[in-house]
Amino acid sequence: MQQRSSSRGKSRAGRQPEASALAVGLGLLSRRAHSRLELKRKLSRRGYSEEQTEAALARLSELRYLDDQSFAVGLVRRRGAVRGPMALSAELAARGVDRVHVDTALAGFDAAAQLAAATRLAERLYARKPQAGYRDMLNEVGSKLMRRGFSANVVRAACRAALSGAED
Repeated sequence: MQQRSSSRGKSRAGRQPEASALAVGLGLLSRRAHSRLELKRKLSRRGYSEEQTEAALARLSELRYLDDQSFAVGLVRRRGAVRGPMALSAELAARGVDRVHVDTALAGFDAAAQLAAATRLAERLYARKPQAGYRDMLNEVGSKLMRRGFSANVVRAACRAALSGAED
């Protein structure tokens, strides 16, 4: 009986990576955008040395495949429909994006866009379980909007708009 050798039992750090850090980085970026820190962590976990990782990150940045600013703008554009600026800021910070890039990306998410996103979300949440009045809606739906990173002013305005839209 022939035995197969399996790499599942071996730790990734203990074996030599087969592909170059640049090729692996490109593969990861082809699936979804990453921040520089995310990609650095993933390459390090795969067993690449600090020098290999930094060289790959530098080349990917040079080729414009890796850009924290465009990553931040894209994340705000995609997730802005369900998250407020505070939650988006926290998510970007957790992914290692510099504060300057975060502020620039959030600048495009102005008050009108925040209110529109919060109102759509409030309408959806209100439709699931209609509340008796504004106070009840604010307690139920408003708290969910606050947890999603919207400011208190935006939450109140969105709840008012959703409630007035539901009464029509």
